[in-house]
Amino acid sequence: MPPRPDFSTDVGLTRRRLVLGAGALGLTAMGRPALARKIARPKRFLLGADISWLPQMEAAAATFFENGVQKDALAIFRDFGFNAIKLRLFVNPENGYSRGRSGPDGPWGGLEQSIAFAKRIKSAGFVYSATLHYSDTWADPQHQVKPAAWANLPFPRLVDAVHDYTAHTFQAMKRAGVAPELAILGNETTFGMLWPEGRVPLTVSTGNPETDKANMSVADAGGWDNFAALLRAAVAATRAVLPGVPIVVHNHLGRHWPIVRNWTDNLLVRGVHFDAVGFSCYQQKNEGDWAHTFDEFSKRYPDKGFLALEYSARKRYLNDLVHSHPKGWGAYIWEPINTQEAVFVKNGVNAGGGPKPDLLSQGLNPAEAPGSKPVSSTPAPPVRRGFGGRFDADPQFLQLYCQMARDYGVQPAKPISFRTAGAH
Repeated sequence: MPPRPDFSTDVGLTRRRLVLGAGALGLTAMGRPALARKIARPKRFLLGADISWLPQMEAAAATFFENGVQKDALAIFRDFGFNAIKLRLFVNPENGYSRGRSGPDGPWGGLEQSIAFAKRIKSAGFVYSATLHYSDTWADPQHQVKPAAWANLPFPRLVDAVHDYTAHTFQAMKRAGVAPELAILGNETTFGMLWPEGRVPLTVSTGNPETDKANMSVADAGGWDNFAALLRAAVAATRAVLPGVPIVVHNHLGRHWPIVRNWTDNLLVRGVHFDAVGFSCYQQKNEGDWAHTFDEFSKRYPDKGFLALEYSARKRYLNDLVHSHPKGWGAYIWEPINTQEAVFVKNGVNAGGGPKPDLLSQGLNPAEAPGSKPVSSTPAPPVRRGFGGRFDADPQFLQLYCQMARDYGVQPAKPISFRTAGAH
């Protein structure tokens, strides 16, 4: 394995002035964003899935079947009608996510292993999207831990590290012929990234007391200016390496329009120029919450698209909501092989444990996501998820997704072109 570059020591004074100085520019020149552009909806709806665990499952001797015939899992997803695959990457996963469990192809979730998997994805004809977590392990509403190599950097050099890591990652993918069609910068960064410097405290109740308790009145949060500076660094690097690729930022509260509006406004006023927002849509507090967010987001930000970047239950309902909306680019089900309401069965039962359409009532947790530990006096039920074994495509979901693919006109999958409507 080639040595990893040390992103913590590549200090660029010119770049730092550009990225950090953009904060003042964004605040004083709002309405004249030099890098803003309008990208129209892709020609084909992105019927997507995050299956980053697949190589680990294959290493654990998992086998995949469709109608009793063993197949490559990617071929089964093609048969389902999916046309897009999303992968997540960690900075140095051997220090976190993959500590003690790296496979022969490099640490799981690392750059080299992800490039190898992306080659398979591209060869199979899927649209490839990449999510950068900016952590050595999971980044989500509960955890946005700095990579170990960046832990003690002063903030200007932390900004540099974000820029250089982003540029290096996408340059490596580009050289390998697997440049992503979508670049997703940060994972569920509703409360910021790279805590504590890039953390933003919650000021409006989410309706989930566990989320509120974890994210309100945070004493050491760096605030919006820092969060925006980090994202601007990531955006600048992405634009330089992948100039035609749409950039997506990720908010996990797709059900909560006031928080989405406040979050998006604060990024835009500080000069963070992205093309779309991805929402996590695992649950609603009230029926119609997702539709309300999608409608209001599109009215307030007519030059931005949106996606459901994570979901599981209510598959047809959510995909129809996004597809029917002029600003809706697509939806990615999260780890559908063996998580929450999976599209595979294992030993005759749902491989992920079955539907959980309302995570607030089915186990309060501050992440509002499948797999998160519920806060309850009753012990959580054991998780049946396993990486090895036989997985059979569930006929009901095979039929459901095939019908969606036909209705949305997404097959056959081809490289997606995004139409740039011009700078503004």
